Amino acid sequence: MAAPIDLHEVMEREREERFRTRWRVKACASTACMSAGAGATIQAMEDMVDRDEMALEVQVIPTGCMGLCSAGPLMRMMRRGGDETDYQRVTPEAAVEIVRSHVHDEEPVPEHQLDTTIPFFTSQQRVVLANGGVINPDRIESYVAHGGYQALQTALTTMKPKQVIEEMRLSGIRGRGGAGYPVASKWSLLAAAGGKTKYVVANGDEGDPGAYMDRTIMEDDPHRLIEGIAIAAYATGADQAYIYVRAEYPRAIERLDRAIRVARRNRLLGRKILDTSFSLSVEVRIGAGAFVCGEETALLASIEGRRGTPRLRPPYPTEKGLWGAPTMINNVETLANVAPIINGGGEWFSSIGTDKSTGTKVFALAGDITNTGLIEVPMGTSLRSIVEDIGGGVPDGRSFKAAQTGGPSGGCIPAKFLDTPVDYESLRELGSIMGSGGLIIMDDEVRMPDVAKYFMEFSMDESCGKCTPCRAGTVQMHNLLQHITDGTGSKQDLRDLEHLCSVVRDTSLCGLGQAAPNPVISTLQYFRSEYEELIDEEEVVHA
Repeated sequence: MAAPIDLHEVMEREREERFRTRWRVKACASTACMSAGAGATIQAMEDMVDRDEMALEVQVIPTGCMGLCSAGPLMRMMRRGGDETDYQRVTPEAAVEIVRSHVHDEEPVPEHQLDTTIPFFTSQQRVVLANGGVINPDRIESYVAHGGYQALQTALTTMKPKQVIEEMRLSGIRGRGGAGYPVASKWSLLAAAGGKTKYVVANGDEGDPGAYMDRTIMEDDPHRLIEGIAIAAYATGADQAYIYVRAEYPRAIERLDRAIRVARRNRLLGRKILDTSFSLSVEVRIGAGAFVCGEETALLASIEGRRGTPRLRPPYPTEKGLWGAPTMINNVETLANVAPIINGGGEWFSSIGTDKSTGTKVFALAGDITNTGLIEVPMGTSLRSIVEDIGGGVPDGRSFKAAQTGGPSGGCIPAKFLDTPVDYESLRELGSIMGSGGLIIMDDEVRMPDVAKYFMEFSMDESCGKCTPCRAGTVQMHNLLQHITDGTGSKQDLRDLEHLCSVVRDTSLCGLGQAAPNPVISTLQYFRSEYEELIDEEEVVHA
């Protein structure tokens, strides 16, 4: 058996590597930037370095997401021992010009410069996304050089499982998948469960429209997720883990598979990890893209090779999960917080955010907003700060109308609540939820009944069909919304819609069905006049 990786040696070697060249170019190679042409931009720089024999002067490093996706492709020029200059919307031609200008003239190119002093960058606090735009996700050495696997080594060599769980309790972290269940409580349940076989599952089945937080973590910092899974398994007594990823994320699947192989080769997974008695096997399982498989019991059924449909609880997964064994399921972002908590301490983490909603939260900021992309802010940051400062406000002279949080299970928050702190309790009081982190901004041109119809259509299409309230109720609700938005609806349609909201919410089998009416309920609560304006005063009877 090969010796485990020497984290200190790798860290020192990578630090020396930083001074090998005079210039280092960090280019965003995340999915968002790649869709904007980053692949060609990176290739153009690599070709130039080879052609002009600049390898001793310039090193091109593909990295993960730098955050401001709307300005991609992004890149950063870093001079050895000197300053950094960021660039936006970098075409292949611009990239060559930028590198040559820095290398030969030591002058920036103002045309493509990105101002990193704007609130989008200065108002964030990056914990989960700390490595975005910093490390090369394909090199474990790059992750280790920035503190990677130090938390796992600390946990395995200096802490008992109960101590690890205690740090999670001190941190106050709650599940980032939407429900906000205390993480330490779930870990304690699995640790206390009987039986020789236990499982840990990372839920990467990110299905909310407009959300890509988990995808980015899996693509851009795969070892961060693996390290979090390993620490969770050690703390709870599990020796097998699965990462469940939807098939629409091929880049994430490829990166995770490669990272698992590399981690196993370096004795960070497998038998006797880091020469300790702890062993863990991690595998990727691919889902077919069903939204319902984000629900715990449906996800487990899918991993087992069965149709992904929910089941009644109890028993809960920590009692009877995969193949009847105790199983703990954590969201990808939740597990990505584990290593920072062990490194910094639970009390450090709990000092961020609010008393009941600690730490930071990653959001995919999208819609009618100037700065779209991935952001990470302390829990309790006001919606106004996110929209007006970080997001740069609503473009084209329009005004803010609403923010939709929580995806199809969430609600719409009107402008009068812009100063609301974004945390679990505050959003719930307004009839919405945190969800996994999708945050869609809408301007004053948007009709809210159309928004409700869009999300109801999504829920209708994605219903697994197991229970009648969700299977039939979402169809009927969508039909009513169709009539109303077409201008052929009646007052009775509106009454029926409200009644169905209550029925589907109160009688559906799983949390996804129960939450499906939320976009309708919240838009009726805050924008009822828009529904009434569309209602035909005459009672229309539909065939």
